[in-house]
Amino acid sequence: MKKQQHHKGWNETKTNDSWAIFKIMGEFVSGYEKMSRIGPCVSIFGSARTKPDNKYYKLTEKIAEKIVEAGYGVITGGGPGIMEAGNKGAHLAGGTSVGLNIELPFEQHDNPYIDANKNLDFDYFFVRKVMFVKYSQGFVVMPGGFGTLDELFEALTLIQTKKIEKFPIIMVGTEFWKGVIDWIKDTLLKKFGNVSATDLDLFHLVDTEDEVIEILDSFYKKHGSRINF
Repeated sequence: MKKQQHHKGWNETKTNDSWAIFKIMGEFVSGYEKMSRIGPCVSIFGSARTKPDNKYYKLTEKIAEKIVEAGYGVITGGGPGIMEAGNKGAHLAGGTSVGLNIELPFEQHDNPYIDANKNLDFDYFFVRKVMFVKYSQGFVVMPGGFGTLDELFEALTLIQTKKIEKFPIIMVGTEFWKGVIDWIKDTLLKKFGNVSATDLDLFHLVDTEDEVIEILDSFYKKHGSRINF
């Protein structure tokens, strides 16, 4: 009897997994339909824990304003901290301000600077990450935690393996990112040979809003904007 109950529970799990495909598919369809109408944007990533008086919050606002002035919209994860600063800068500059929200047990709540018709909610991290990559003309990566690192390294991996076309990945804040970049150079590249020297060309390290715009402008003068995947 116990063995039969075990098999019954296993079969129910498999059935639930199968039906989940339709929910996942629905998120993709809804996301594609909404994002395809928005136009060229740049995604900004960073910690949800960054407070408004932090220098990187203020710098993110300036970066977002400059991005709008350069003709792009801004996409963030829709929450507080750096995400709020990105949406706030875009909103105050009169530009497109998009939030790709996800329900989390801590930290995440919608910030008030997202355009009302551009506030998207997701249940699945992997669907949300596709939207960031597919509809962004560049990634601006501010200081953050695990989620920020996840977005950064996924984008680098997709470009490195040529699953998507190259686009600008701009890490902002030398004091924050220098240790990571030194580890990539000294440990991944020189000591273990786990990346190639050319992989170091996949990202930029800057400290100012003007440098961010220079990199974006320079790249798209050569390549033009496009949708990825």
